[in-house]
Amino acid sequence: MKFIVSSSYLLKQLSAINGVITTNPVVPILENFLFEISDGTLSVTASDLQTSMMTELEVESKEDGSIAIPAKILLETLRNLPEQPVTFSIDDGTYSIEISSDNGRYKLSGENATDFPKIPSVSDGYSVNISSDVLARAINNTIFATSNDELRPAMTGVYIKLDETNTTFVATDSHRLIRYRRVDIAADMGHNMIIPRKALTLLKATLPAENTNVALEFNASNAFFDFNNTKMICRLIDERFPDYENVIPADNNNTMSINKGELLSSLKRIAIYANKTTHQVRLKITGSELLISAEDLDFSNEANERLSCEHDGEDIEIGFNAKFLIEMLGNIESNEVTLQLSQPNRAGILVPGDKDENEDILMLVMPVMLNNYV
Repeated sequence: MKFIVSSSYLLKQLSAINGVITTNPVVPILENFLFEISDGTLSVTASDLQTSMMTELEVESKEDGSIAIPAKILLETLRNLPEQPVTFSIDDGTYSIEISSDNGRYKLSGENATDFPKIPSVSDGYSVNISSDVLARAINNTIFATSNDELRPAMTGVYIKLDETNTTFVATDSHRLIRYRRVDIAADMGHNMIIPRKALTLLKATLPAENTNVALEFNASNAFFDFNNTKMICRLIDERFPDYENVIPADNNNTMSINKGELLSSLKRIAIYANKTTHQVRLKITGSELLISAEDLDFSNEANERLSCEHDGEDIEIGFNAKFLIEMLGNIESNEVTLQLSQPNRAGILVPGDKDENEDILMLVMPVMLNNYV
């Protein structure tokens, strides 16, 4: 088998799917890319058994065939080659691969393509179309709140609930919860699934800069994304997602509206002086003034700042993890934000001041119990 392809074009396509490959895979052959040529089209697959990514590119080839090529050495070779046509010559009997360029020749050993695990397909599934911009926003707004706790697998992914009128994306790690809803994505009937964080991270990195259509197909066990010349299939998390609607308090009638940029900058400065374990900051709202403070008793560090805000409700003092607040505020694009509170021991809700008509975002954060040092 022999084919010719542009070195930079091949590198770009391989780099897009390389993130799937793990350093110590369960099956050693998964350290390879699977190359398959049919009618002048090269299909390349990378997999870790849970998630697989495929890309297609046109090559010059007179014959069909397949080979598994070591990913690491191939990528490093291509990264260090200037843009030029490269020729791959593969011995079907010994699986040896020779790459010829203007600079020289490089030989490496491949493996039998038939040993590469079969990639599952989505049959008898459902489908929905999503624009890549909307999908990227949904991932960006939720993925940071997923859990790392492998004992609670449902929370290590993003829950997607498709309805006839909207689609809801939810992520939680039990300390915070993000509910992101879009009215411009709808299905013909209700469905739900939990997509693993790794798959969404890879998807986010691969989505094109220009807006394009992403076809999502799914069944009970797998989700399949298809856009441009890239495909991704991932195994869904087969667990029950927490009843998130019951966690969201309905009576948060103590509201504070404030400039997002000022609040975010202030929290970043105050967090430097917070305890490095709890990251606790104290928000004290009195009238139209917000006092943000933190202290680390172990090192005698403390800091406080005053900001003006619009406040409706009783004066309140509440503690939060500064890291969570900073991360959540960083994912809100609105210039103004509203913090809805009820009691110092009840969850706070962060919502953007001005919203896109197609989206509804709610960010819930659990409080940290205050040590009354003031």
